[in-house]
Amino acid sequence: MSPGGAADPPPGVRAAPLARVTVDDASIGYDRRIVSRHLSVQIPDGAFVAIIGPNGCGKSTLLRALARVLSPASGTVLLDGKAISSYRPKEVARTLGLLPQTSLAPEGIRVADLVARGRAPHQGILAHWSPADEDAVAAALAATRTTEFSGLLVDELSGGQRQRVWIAMLLAQQTPIMLLDEPTTFLDIAHQYELMELLRTFHENGKTIVAVLHDLNQAARYADHLIVMRDGDVVITGNPAGIITPDLIAEVFDLRALVVPDPVTGTPTVVPLDPRRTAIRPER
Repeated sequence: MSPGGAADPPPGVRAAPLARVTVDDASIGYDRRIVSRHLSVQIPDGAFVAIIGPNGCGKSTLLRALARVLSPASGTVLLDGKAISSYRPKEVARTLGLLPQTSLAPEGIRVADLVARGRAPHQGILAHWSPADEDAVAAALAATRTTEFSGLLVDELSGGQRQRVWIAMLLAQQTPIMLLDEPTTFLDIAHQYELMELLRTFHENGKTIVAVLHDLNQAARYADHLIVMRDGDVVITGNPAGIITPDLIAEVFDLRALVVPDPVTGTPTVVPLDPRRTAIRPER
């Protein structure tokens, strides 16, 4: 195992690239309640990162610190080697885009107008709407397959359609790093996988994706780098194939489980054991 809790990549797996975003010995929380103390972790550039762990372990708190929504009580969040607090807000917003856990659209707003709000970091006080802005919004609508909804009210859409529109707004922001807090929450299983495939496409097109996820099997299938947390601490980081084990699942989630290859992708799949059975029947 590498220093700092990171697992060495298994044979045939490429080592993680260098990080543009780093958390260095940071204590993060809300008001006087510290969730994570002396937290250090790196976000590999160009990776699809999933932050996983039990409820209340600090996943969303870490994501908000990465996005500069929360300021560490001590320690530092670095962007390109400089304290993220030293940048102007629009400078950060041109590099990091955040989709929070709960997003509320203004009443009566249409899809195209909501997506257009993603262009705000690229506009000055006196700047007018430009062809570049128009192109960015059109491209974001097309990439998320929401062009046909552009004239509709956001309130008229289904949950899955609305989530794609929010991601279109994030995409229109044209940041190299996209941060998403539980983006599949409240979606049915078909829309969950549709959304994860969409994020994978963005990753394949060069985006760094950082998502807080609850579904371990989705995280293992789509992410190439995991940050595993418990009680505010990072337990381990690394490629899913190298770190997802029954022992880790037991340690982090207090769950007895098998870890078997996904029959479609070969990635690790967590299969909980039946607590009413005391032993696993051997395979014949």
